[in-house]
Amino acid sequence: MECWHMSGAGNDFMVVDARGREMDFSRTAVQLCKLSGADGFMAVDESGVADFRLHFYNSDGSRGEMCGNGSRCICRFAYEHGIAQETMTLETDAGIVYGHRISQTQYQVRLNNPGVLDPERLPGVAYVELGNPGVPHAVTEVPDLSWDQKEALLPRALQLRHHPAFPKGANVNFYTWIAPDRLRVLTYERGVEGYTLACGTGCGSISSVLFAAGKLPSGKITLENEGGTLKFQVSGTGSQITSLLMEGPTEVLQVYEI
Repeated sequence: MECWHMSGAGNDFMVVDARGREMDFSRTAVQLCKLSGADGFMAVDESGVADFRLHFYNSDGSRGEMCGNGSRCICRFAYEHGIAQETMTLETDAGIVYGHRISQTQYQVRLNNPGVLDPERLPGVAYVELGNPGVPHAVTEVPDLSWDQKEALLPRALQLRHHPAFPKGANVNFYTWIAPDRLRVLTYERGVEGYTLACGTGCGSISSVLFAAGKLPSGKITLENEGGTLKFQVSGTGSQITSLLMEGPTEVLQVYEI
């Protein structure tokens, strides 16, 4: 059985085709992520409502609702394994996600619209869940943010990750403006329990918060993560977001036989 080690803007995953197989996904996630040091594990499965089912697990074996960068990677996996065509649908715990192949490495997905968007859950901290039930994110601006501030920001990241205001826990997304249409982002992810090089749903959550606040007049924003760049196009009226498109790179790092 093949297992692909894939990366989406630095966010990396172990990916398998689990159709017709009996697997303990949680245990397999822990084992395979230890093998490569990956952030998460994904399995393709049969679906009655989409082209395929995405099962997503964090590296600690906990299940996640879905994953933005992971969804782009699994779209490439599905296309290259003949599971889906260039335009495809994914069933996730957070709802249906739509994917599109732009080129061999570039994929676009339409993420779940926010099921919860609270611009001030805590002072200066927004809370967003993409989908319903959705992936939880705490979003806060850090002026002049740089990636070498990881250690200095860790106490704040841990405080928000486990804050009682976020009953499901939260991924923590710090951002700063570096141009009128460009941000720098740093994310601490639950389940990984550490910083990751990128977070697709986190970038989508930041984009949603800024759009709802009227700070994205064109609806377009580019977000620089330490592992790569993601582009978003947000549509809607005010806080009613109707489309959240994310485009970014995918990479096959290694193929394992397991």
